[in-house]
Amino acid sequence: MRKILVALLALSLVMTGLAADAPFHIGIVTGTVSQSEDDLRGAEALIAEYGSVEDGGMIQHLTYPDNFMEEQETTISVIAGLADDPDMKAVIVNQGVPGTTEGFRRIKERRPDILTFCGESHEDPGVISSVADLTCNNDFVSRGYLIIKTAHDLGCKTFVHISFPRHLSYETMSRRLAIMKAACEEFGMTLVEQTAPDPTSDVGVAGAQQYILEQVPSWIEQYGTDTAFFCTNDAHTEPLLRQLLEYGGYFIEADLPSPLMGYPGALGIDLSEEAGDFPAILAKVEQAIVDKGGAGRFGTWAYSYGYTTSAGLGQHAINVINGESEVTSIKDVMKAYNKFTPGAHWNGAYYTNVNTGVVVRNFILVYQDTYVMGKGYMGVTDVEIPEKYYTVK
Repeated sequence: MRKILVALLALSLVMTGLAADAPFHIGIVTGTVSQSEDDLRGAEALIAEYGSVEDGGMIQHLTYPDNFMEEQETTISVIAGLADDPDMKAVIVNQGVPGTTEGFRRIKERRPDILTFCGESHEDPGVISSVADLTCNNDFVSRGYLIIKTAHDLGCKTFVHISFPRHLSYETMSRRLAIMKAACEEFGMTLVEQTAPDPTSDVGVAGAQQYILEQVPSWIEQYGTDTAFFCTNDAHTEPLLRQLLEYGGYFIEADLPSPLMGYPGALGIDLSEEAGDFPAILAKVEQAIVDKGGAGRFGTWAYSYGYTTSAGLGQHAINVINGESEVTSIKDVMKAYNKFTPGAHWNGAYYTNVNTGVVVRNFILVYQDTYVMGKGYMGVTDVEIPEKYYTVK
């Protein structure tokens, strides 16, 4: 009888979660649904697999403010506060908005044992790399060339780059733009720069999106339907796609590509039944694009970059803590990313400082093959990029 009672008590503890507490905790900080939904969904994928801390699981998910430029101290506090948890072993921030470096610095001052991983840093590589154990950004160098090459291969003659001063102050985005300009010259294309409102400014997301809706028809009229458009901000993507579907033009891929980035809203489709199933999501988005006459003009990555970065860096942290991976191994990072992107092709390299030629081993650049709706994969992960583009600045 005593053994039966002990067994029942043990079962009861497991069922209530009291005996199933995770051996360590992983903190992840993302934007909100309104600013970076894919990043947040990647964190939710980790919770679905490993449980949330409040329920005895492994993952502690927090968000930084939408208006992060004006509330940097709040962002810093959210990040640094994760070090208060004695079981915390790694903190991931995706995207690494301004304040991430300082948040990591405060963590390291108190808890140098905590791993700090950053996804898509908004701060310059030399800054974030000074304190982050690992940073993974989209490969702005390779993509600067490959996005233009893909546009050229699809028959585009003009490329319109839409951004604003805050983004162009980032080394990653300004250097990518310089590479895009050089690539346009090589392929005989014209690059046009357009400035749009910053969604973190006083006009907010709604004002920034309204501007895009109003301007795209005149841009198409001015530059022609054989023009590819690119915007550096997520909030601009949906209205841009909506108008390109209506008036013509091309969209190679988003700044942070995903079949969820702008497409559901622009197409007016419900993807709730396909949630988390990216092959099904891509198929539904592609069919809607084809039905609207957009075949061969709209592209993406088959799996969301923001989703994969959140989930992949979380998995990589777990693998490292369990002794199964090395922090700065590209192969090990790809192993974690591949868990969430079966069948996708990735490529990448360590970041090289263009001024000094120094390779930064804790800053990895990654990119996925481009998928054009109604056409298929473009094979960009197999393209050999001319060496000269790695020194463009």
